[in-house]
Amino acid sequence: MGKKTGTNYKSRCAISNKCGGCRFIDMEYEKHLAKKQNHLQELLKQYGHVEKIIGMEHADHYRCKVNAAFQRRKDGSVVAGVYEGGTHNVLPSKDCLIENASAQKIIEDIGMMVRSFKIPIYDEDRRSGLLRHVMVRVGLFSKQIMVVLVTAGPMFPSKNNFVKVLLSMHPEITTVVQNINERQTSMVLGNRNRVMHGKGYIEDVLCNKRFRISPTSFYQVNPAQTEILYQTAVSFAGLTGKERVIDAYCGTGTIGIVASDKAKEVIGVETNREATADAAINAKVNGVKNIRFVNKDAGAFMIQMANNKQTCDVVFMDPPRSGSSPEFLKALSILKPKKIVYIACGQESLARDLKILTARGEYKVERIVGVDMFPWTEHVETIVALHRTDM
Repeated sequence: MGKKTGTNYKSRCAISNKCGGCRFIDMEYEKHLAKKQNHLQELLKQYGHVEKIIGMEHADHYRCKVNAAFQRRKDGSVVAGVYEGGTHNVLPSKDCLIENASAQKIIEDIGMMVRSFKIPIYDEDRRSGLLRHVMVRVGLFSKQIMVVLVTAGPMFPSKNNFVKVLLSMHPEITTVVQNINERQTSMVLGNRNRVMHGKGYIEDVLCNKRFRISPTSFYQVNPAQTEILYQTAVSFAGLTGKERVIDAYCGTGTIGIVASDKAKEVIGVETNREATADAAINAKVNGVKNIRFVNKDAGAFMIQMANNKQTCDVVFMDPPRSGSSPEFLKALSILKPKKIVYIACGQESLARDLKILTARGEYKVERIVGVDMFPWTEHVETIVALHRTDM
């Protein structure tokens, strides 16, 4: 459907004008993709042709990680949903068109249980109460489900009965975890987890590899498109089975493990110690023997490699939305990998980094393509392959 106006028009989402999460929910999907394609082409045209953006076959309910805040209204009812922009007012989001439907139903039922169990809801302004958030993660392919109850302190009255009732309502839940977040910040999760039911993590399958997902693990929220994203990134690398590969910003090792089938050696580098521990487990689970993980800054590691006269054929880099650091980009120029595959979730920062990488003529952009990981929002994931010009 196209964007409509007038007093008789009803949006697909009742709160889209207040939430701001999916500004383009009422645009025809093909027009939505074209808008993103045009933005990428305009932003990156100096580097070459941007290939046709890769969209989704079914663009609704793709988010397999759902966070919900809670608020008790004056009549005693409990609302679960998202914060209205710039406020602590919670908007009900049980009919959200981008969130996993099973996760939404679980959160809705937890909202009813919170009222019946008389659990105090955390007040962001007064900084009092117990339940701060609920996060539900769903394994798209495994169908495993994790519920994370985020509390402002370690105490959880009647927790055993609470979990028992929740599981009776939703036997499909495979694990329940209490996450303790005592920090006075906007961060959803704290550092401590207590397993209330199950193993404390779920697993999912991506590109025929099995990955462990714990409460704090980074795992793309749209697994269906993530398969396409990683397969495309690996194809851009042109691996033949002879290459030494670095997976920078490797997190729990997803890209490196997927690429390991086509490389001689993969080195995953990550500063987060918990993430590298999970990455090692993921490699073991998948029987991958040609990969190792280093708990270190990726830039410093690459400079150390160069100082030791070591070389690298391909670097996969998947930095945060803010892009890469000047130190990392300098390390790339020192190590001089034959090819760089840049996976970007921030387009402006990508354009900035590409300008630096190509400024001295050492690297040239080879291919660019967008992958629509976040339908109905302004965000798009972009893959750029660069090669050394002296090869």
